[in-house]
Amino acid sequence: MKINMENFEKLKEIISKEKRMLKELNSLENYIKRADIGEKKMISSQIALIKNALKKTNEEIPPILEKINLIKNLNQEKIKEETPKIKEEETPTKKSFNISTSPIILRKGYSLKDLKPTKLEEQTLKRMRKKNGKIEVKKEKKPSVYIQLANQWFSKLSEKIINEKTFQDLERDLIKANLQFTPRSYISVIFLTTLIAFFVGIFLAIFFLFFNIGAALPIITKATGEFTARLLKVLLIVILAPIATFIIMYIYPNLEKSSTETKIGNELPFATIHMSAISGSMIDPSKMFDIIISTHEYPAIEKEFKKLINEINLYGYDLVSALRNSAYNSPSKKLSELFNGLATTINSGGYLPEFFEKRSQTLLFEDRLEQEKKTKAAETFMDIYISLVIAAPMILMILLMMMKISGLGISMSTSMITIIMVLVVTMINVVFLTFLQLKK
Repeated sequence: MKINMENFEKLKEIISKEKRMLKELNSLENYIKRADIGEKKMISSQIALIKNALKKTNEEIPPILEKINLIKNLNQEKIKEETPKIKEEETPTKKSFNISTSPIILRKGYSLKDLKPTKLEEQTLKRMRKKNGKIEVKKEKKPSVYIQLANQWFSKLSEKIINEKTFQDLERDLIKANLQFTPRSYISVIFLTTLIAFFVGIFLAIFFLFFNIGAALPIITKATGEFTARLLKVLLIVILAPIATFIIMYIYPNLEKSSTETKIGNELPFATIHMSAISGSMIDPSKMFDIIISTHEYPAIEKEFKKLINEINLYGYDLVSALRNSAYNSPSKKLSELFNGLATTINSGGYLPEFFEKRSQTLLFEDRLEQEKKTKAAETFMDIYISLVIAAPMILMILLMMMKISGLGISMSTSMITIIMVLVVTMINVVFLTFLQLKK
């Protein structure tokens, strides 16, 4: 029995050695696809050497298998009697391995039907096959007709502005916000949208120059009063509409960047804990980001990690340089600090599990402080909301009703007062919802 155990240990060592060789072959095969001509020759020779070593290692297995005997104190006749007859249909590997001469014998009372996988095992195998068979196909996104029209009309002007570095902050915000726009395309879209807003403003100005909108029926009535005064008022619409549109389009990437930063800040403490556990297995640091991406548990961080992997695989940067570039282009200060700290640790030969463990503790502590601040802010926000939306409109409506009943100059009807209150409450709710959306 001791001899069998020793042979099993030898067999285990040989199999683990072959696994390492296969992993090395796989990595070299993947690397040779993007290597230079000189590197390909060196890698090809290395692959040939590993294959020869794998063949020699594989030749050591049959002698060890012959020494292993799973049945003790049985003669050859009993072995032949207890060995079930196996048809050629049930042994697809008979050409490579002769069962009649194999030292591995089935125990008495077991047949091949007994050794078939159970239903649960079959379902597991099916899931594994489906998972391995899945291929992610990403379609190329083409610009919309609106963007094509904007580029056609304003691309030259946008290119001139970019060369003069007038909108340099906008370019940085576009990169950090992960918006699917080039700076030239986005600036062209800003100009086209502003132009459309200008024409919309002219249409509204003409409409309000001759008509008014009221709360009572009929809603639309002819405008009264001096024409000059009305003209000066409607000109403000023509001026303010394009200016407001331009400002909103200009600050939108910055708002999107702030939103992305908040999402990354919420996911980063837990992603760092995950990275700490992965780094404890002494895996290649660049593979660690692939594992985090494959989990799909951190959507905001996943985009940043994909950018980092593209820096390595597409642009050919080493890991440290890719980390520095990703830190510069990241929308989150915390993630930038993590990338820079990781690059410094790799350069100095530091211990990665310890680095991730300490950084995760710091991020978790900061996250708890942020949650406490948000809780206190929500309490204050709730008090303000109750005061403005519930108490204030009721008090104001009661005052207006009392003034109307007492005849103190209020000529509005009851329905008009109700409509005004509803509009005021609606506007306050819109403002509060917008504020909450921006704070996310």
